[in-house]
Amino acid sequence: MDIRRTILWMIFSFSLLLLWNNWQIHTGKPSLFGTPPASDAAQAPGQQTAANGQPAPASTPSVPTTPAAPSTVPGATTPAPTRAEQVVITTDVLRLTFDTTGAQLVRAELLKYPTAGQPNKPTVLLDRSPELTYVVQSGLVGAPNGQSFPTHQTPFRLVSSERELTGDALKVAFEAESGGLKVTKTYTLHRGRYDIDVQHALTNTAGEPLSPSLYLQLERDGNDPADTSSFYHTFTGVAVYSEQEKFQKITFSDIAKNKGDYIRQADNGWLAIVQHYFATAWIPPQGKPRTNELLQVQPNLYAARSIEAVGAVQPGATAQVDSHLWVGPQDQKAMGALAPGLELVVDYGWLTIIAKPLFSLLTWLHGLLGNWGWAIVALTVIIKAVFFPLAAASYRSMARMKQVAPRLQALKEKYGDDRQKLNQAMMEMYRTEKINPLGGCLPMVVQIPVFIALYWVLLASVEMRGAPWILWVHDLSVRDPYFILPAVMMATMFLQIKLNPTPPDPIQAKVMMIMPLVFGGMMFFFPAGLVLYWCVNNTLSIAQQWTITRNLERKTAQAASR
Repeated sequence: MDIRRTILWMIFSFSLLLLWNNWQIHTGKPSLFGTPPASDAAQAPGQQTAANGQPAPASTPSVPTTPAAPSTVPGATTPAPTRAEQVVITTDVLRLTFDTTGAQLVRAELLKYPTAGQPNKPTVLLDRSPELTYVVQSGLVGAPNGQSFPTHQTPFRLVSSERELTGDALKVAFEAESGGLKVTKTYTLHRGRYDIDVQHALTNTAGEPLSPSLYLQLERDGNDPADTSSFYHTFTGVAVYSEQEKFQKITFSDIAKNKGDYIRQADNGWLAIVQHYFATAWIPPQGKPRTNELLQVQPNLYAARSIEAVGAVQPGATAQVDSHLWVGPQDQKAMGALAPGLELVVDYGWLTIIAKPLFSLLTWLHGLLGNWGWAIVALTVIIKAVFFPLAAASYRSMARMKQVAPRLQALKEKYGDDRQKLNQAMMEMYRTEKINPLGGCLPMVVQIPVFIALYWVLLASVEMRGAPWILWVHDLSVRDPYFILPAVMMATMFLQIKLNPTPPDPIQAKVMMIMPLVFGGMMFFFPAGLVLYWCVNNTLSIAQQWTITRNLERKTAQAASR
């Protein structure tokens, strides 16, 4: 059998296998390739959960050690209060729950972003429950003589009174004292914003100078978000940014294996935990040396933190450390304004240089049209117009190939299995007819990076989440509820194949006819925004190809009639 037939059948069979495997996972059945590792897919064996839903203590303390005294773990054994208070703070965009144990942020509800499929229920980004452990913490280490400063395990008390935003800003303050250091932790929330100003005021109540170090920490389990798709992959893990190394992504599995590649010492940048559409990030004070640490504190629980020395605080004196915290959607404009490089949590990979201008253009179109669906349609039209000369050359080449297809078939019948003579005759015919057999492929190859970049723009943009288009499409970030767009996509793919020259090999021809079913079937589970793009792109391609083919046929007929 021709090796090309074998390769095509292998590709086709593997595509069907992947499609069936993803369907199995989507319907809750086990994968054909085995279950995923426990550290990534579920709570690992041996992980214990306390009665209050918090993970039980592990051998690796979640309170960091201070570089000056690595053997000391201040606060690691500090008992939690018998009755920790849950403080709920509400703004126009956030509902936050703080725990007075450590003044931790243990729950964050994004009021403007409903849960997928539940429009009346806000998305829960942070939580401390049996289903999800994802919290924001901070504290002080470096106390002398075996003492401990206030950490995220120390009892705090609420010293502010307001719990709902009524003006433009709301301050929420907590206070604790331990080891001769009084700490006032103040969160300042702003109207319409997801960035939070966090100030740590450190007052020395001891009789000697103290040199504390402040740590800012994010803790999260290694599970994927609840709405993770089985049909496309998005990154869930840690990101670290610095001017020296720029944007670095680290998976939870690499952290567990102690294989994460990230900058350890820096005086700038930030660290974050990223998932599809949303992120949390600590932005420490810039220009001050700090240590970044990523570690597994217990099975399936990971910590990302920065530690920086505050400096000597004299008796009776107060030192202040101002940081910023982001808890919310991956809003590129707002995040970029908060810290350099923070907008890179919307990660387009190696195609960022193409994807960012595409996103900017898409945003501009949305500003004109007021609808993300129509913005996608307009962007697709613009891209097709830009690549019109390349596409036209490709379609002209395919149209010529279609015209000589009967002659190619006759050559194949004439020379049978004599591949050498067949190839010589085909090349001679190409030279005579001035046809480049690669002319239909090369222009398309040039466009592939742009199409892939646009794919990631549509997949990663939180602006698509909950955005309607028309009629039955109420959310461009989820699948078409009635599968109308995937059906249109399959139909347009069939039309494109019919307009292309039929492969001389009947096996190849059959595979080409089946591929729309395979890829169209996969699109049944992709976001409607992506399928909308492919439908518009295919429709424009059909119109362009049909027009070019008709013009070429008319010119050929005119030449023959002379």
